[in-house]
Amino acid sequence: MNRKRKLSIALLIVTVALSLLYWCHQRIEHFADKPLNIEQETLFKLPAGTGRVGLEELLVRDKLIYSGRWFPWLLRLEPELAGFKAGTYRFTPGMTVRQMLKLLASGKEAQLSARFIEGSRLRDWLQQLQEAKYVKQTLTGKSEAELVLALGLPEGSSLEGRFYPDTYLYTAGTSDLALLKRAHARMDKILQEVWLARDVSQPYKTPEQLLIMASIVEKETGVAEERTKVASVFINRLRLGMRLQTDPTVIYGMGESYTGNISRKDLDTATPYNTYVISGLPPTPIAMPGRASLEAAANPAKTDYLYFVADGNGGHTFTTNLTSHNQAVRTYRQVQKEKNEK
Repeated sequence: MNRKRKLSIALLIVTVALSLLYWCHQRIEHFADKPLNIEQETLFKLPAGTGRVGLEELLVRDKLIYSGRWFPWLLRLEPELAGFKAGTYRFTPGMTVRQMLKLLASGKEAQLSARFIEGSRLRDWLQQLQEAKYVKQTLTGKSEAELVLALGLPEGSSLEGRFYPDTYLYTAGTSDLALLKRAHARMDKILQEVWLARDVSQPYKTPEQLLIMASIVEKETGVAEERTKVASVFINRLRLGMRLQTDPTVIYGMGESYTGNISRKDLDTATPYNTYVISGLPPTPIAMPGRASLEAAANPAKTDYLYFVADGNGGHTFTTNLTSHNQAVRTYRQVQKEKNEK
């Protein structure tokens, strides 16, 4: 074979090799730019110690990619994508394989959220945490006394009302105890701020008493502009030595026996929380109050109101004497009757 023929064959081989290399590169690029096979946000857990082969198997198993044929070649071509970190990540529709690998390499885990609403109780929080899929469960089956110790609080501490209702962000694997500690520290901070800014003429001896009042206000109204007036009613009653006579405290004292209605017998049955029977504030908060209720309890409106009743339209009618209150009750019942007849 002459030299010219050998050169031609060599050039042909090089051309074929370059063409194949180009084709492979194009296939790899196409694979890298292909969107993941998802139509909605998806949480993906990458276990610790997972290598390249393991990740490929997980992606194929979960049908996030159809085939892993080009996966190892992409990691060789772009080695910076191979430094993925263990964790739980949020994949979004339209995210490409390359974007997914960049996310795994960044270590930016999915931010999950737990929302605890104002007026909820400790038992509600514990149930919500127990049902949270990505929260590490460490408190299941623990009594309140055991929970107090787990939180590092003095023995005998009451936990009701001591956690601030809000939305808390966390990453998968965060423990239920860690979330409660954050909410407890937040309530301590906000309660202290509100206590220092309170109207010092109010009849509170401790921040705990203010917290108890705020929890009652929280349960009595969801109307923002009414909170300070509701607080004023209870403050005025305290100052006159009148019982608070607030239904939410009765309900709290009934515990699991409450089924949605309060009877006359319930109002007359003594419990530590039945403010139709006891004088003054109940022994602990009855719910988790938000900041608005805390501030209303700390700085109530200056009124002569001693009574309030629902007006049938989402708010309340406030009155200064029993005669006017009874009339407001009759009006409320009439409104309810008319609504039921429609």
